[in-house]
Amino acid sequence: MKLRRGALRAALALVLLPLLTPAGAVEPISVGLAIAGAAASALTGFISYPRLYCYFRECCLQRHDPRAAAALQQNLDKKLFGQHLVSKVVVKAVRGFLNNTNAKKPLALSLHGWTGTGKNFVSKIVAESIYKRGLQSKYVHQFVATLHFPHAHSINLYKDQLQSWIRGNVSICPRSLFIFDEMDKMHAGLIDSIKPFLDYYELLDGVSYRQAIFIFLSNAGAEKITEVALDFWRNGRTREDIQLTDIQNALSVSVFNNKNSGFWHSTLIDRNLIDYFIPFLPLEYKHVKMCVRVEIESRGYAVDEDIVSRIAEEMTYFPREERIYSDKGCKTVDAKLDYYYDF
Repeated sequence: MKLRRGALRAALALVLLPLLTPAGAVEPISVGLAIAGAAASALTGFISYPRLYCYFRECCLQRHDPRAAAALQQNLDKKLFGQHLVSKVVVKAVRGFLNNTNAKKPLALSLHGWTGTGKNFVSKIVAESIYKRGLQSKYVHQFVATLHFPHAHSINLYKDQLQSWIRGNVSICPRSLFIFDEMDKMHAGLIDSIKPFLDYYELLDGVSYRQAIFIFLSNAGAEKITEVALDFWRNGRTREDIQLTDIQNALSVSVFNNKNSGFWHSTLIDRNLIDYFIPFLPLEYKHVKMCVRVEIESRGYAVDEDIVSRIAEEMTYFPREERIYSDKGCKTVDAKLDYYYDF
């Protein structure tokens, strides 16, 4: 049944009024009486309709937006360099999980690689593909090991707090996203406290965690990733020849046995609850130049190839003799641009 235009305008006016009018400027009861007759039927349909409310207020994702995966793919293709495995695996994993109406467990992705290779950037893009506000969404929760879990003697307290936080937020929004940064600096054993939430349980105390997403970021395993990449390079093969099967098993074993990792002997790995260990390959000279160009363009300036080359050449590269990979990836590009440009 179609609403008349007058009633529609009245309904929208009542919905928008609290959002657009300063507090106390209009008496709500008077406004309601003035338009009640014209908009009664319209309000019944519109205020109860979730899309209208969610247009003005952020809502928990209930249905997958088919455009999300396309946007995720587009952003990764345009802004992430030298990471063919990441683009392929992340898009397929996230798209498949969001499209699965009967997932058996939450999605758990573990991103590994050197600083500056794109781990934080990818987690940001994933968050933005699910929620418009991205990392600022009230349904996206980010933990930094050195900030949120600094003291080894408080590990039992952290375990209780972490469980309560995840339980409370998934109860509010099943499609919650949790990002754990600096996993290589997390105290061993702490992350195992969330094992029940990642396991194959239909319900835990009346709560289902099967729609939640967990992303872990870590430098642990970077040496193993570099070892594989160097082996391909020294044998005359391109980095694009590297497949996930060439790294994933060795990477998971390396992380599991790393005493300086929050995943050391973790039950999350032992019980195969991490769906994908995703390697971020070390970046080469050409990839650093790509990062510089994109950063210049994002600031609205014309690309000066001389400056692009100079910044890329200022980076330090390893191994010492071959000098193939940037030891900081693209992490310091932004700061170096400030030196060359008067922004």
